Amino acid sequence: MDTEHSHHTTGDNKERSMVITIILNFTITVLELIGGVLSGSLALISDALHNLSDGISVIISFMALKISKKQRDHKMTYGYKRAEIIAALFNSAVLVIIAFYLLREGVLRLLNPEEINALMMIGVAFIGLTANSLSVFLLHGGAKKSINIKSAYIHLLADAFSSLGVIFGGIAIFFLNVYWLDPLITILIALYILIESYKIIGKTTRILMQAVPENIDIEEIKLKIEKLDDIEDIHHIHLWQTNDRDIHLECHVNVCDDLTLSETEQVRQQVENILKDEFNIKHLTMQVEYKCCPSVGLVKKG
Repeated sequence: MDTEHSHHTTGDNKERSMVITIILNFTITVLELIGGVLSGSLALISDALHNLSDGISVIISFMALKISKKQRDHKMTYGYKRAEIIAALFNSAVLVIIAFYLLREGVLRLLNPEEINALMMIGVAFIGLTANSLSVFLLHGGAKKSINIKSAYIHLLADAFSSLGVIFGGIAIFFLNVYWLDPLITILIALYILIESYKIIGKTTRILMQAVPENIDIEEIKLKIEKLDDIEDIHHIHLWQTNDRDIHLECHVNVCDDLTLSETEQVRQQVENILKDEFNIKHLTMQVEYKCCPSVGLVKKG
């Protein structure tokens, strides 16, 4: 009972942190847009747009987190866990669009620099940095356990760096009058967003395409399982993830002898232990065969 209560408490804290983050980001978006327009800073406006995308991304992540908790049913037999993966992919795709927009605007402004109110730029960016740093702190724990929350976390982390860059840029503009630094900061922010978004898009796409997890080698799985005394070979392996945490494996296993049902269960348990302990695969569907598909195994005994 205590464990269950602790689990729900952790989930509630995660959701509460996300709600606070949403409020912070929309507040900062309004302040930075006003400050960017009044000061003439494109970097500040770009930071505001990024903050807007942050707020939206956290809302999407929050909704996906809620949906993913729904129990599976006869229509959705795997449940709704992939809602978080879809949210992460969507958030990252939006970031890419924003990054290309910022790149375009940055290049145009770099070719035609405009005078900027550096003090206003610094002041508003400092407020943004404070709010973004608090948001990053609130989501840091959840980002380690969920790619969905991590996609929103990357939004916020990138924006914290953006605000920091705007502050340093504003200081340089104030003392040196280097107005070209403002669009240059915008371009660097956009490139950083593109790099981080690409990583998440790659991982979420692999999960949705049911690719083998990057940290697992199927050949290694085969070799370890085929070393078991009662197993001739393992074949027709399918390995995939429903989200960034749950890994599934289904396979056919040829046994060496015509085993009884109870002996077969012992073999299944051995295979399950290897997968769980050495590869963190916790969902196994195994079809046991005897003298079937004789040409598919990699290792033959005897």
